[in-house]
Amino acid sequence: MVGPLSSEERTAATLRLKIGFVVLVGASAGLITLPSSPTWIEFGVAFLAGSALGVLLVWLVFPGTGDIAGDARRRP
Repeated sequence: MVGPLSSEERTAATLRLKIGFVVLVGASAGLITLPSSPTWIEFGVAFLAGSALGVLLVWLVFPGTGDIAGDARRRP
């Protein structure tokens, strides 16, 4: 039987999920430019802009997950 996740495991899993989400949005933005035959610079700019958007989306989708002290106060 599998037990509950520890606080450290939960934090690590949340961080991996956030990083994966940012990379996914950034890669999607970069791939959108491919049909127009972009230069490497244009592709990189699109990837970086998409990654910035991904960071904003992570901030909106996962509210309050960066506040470790807030999580500790909520638990008994």
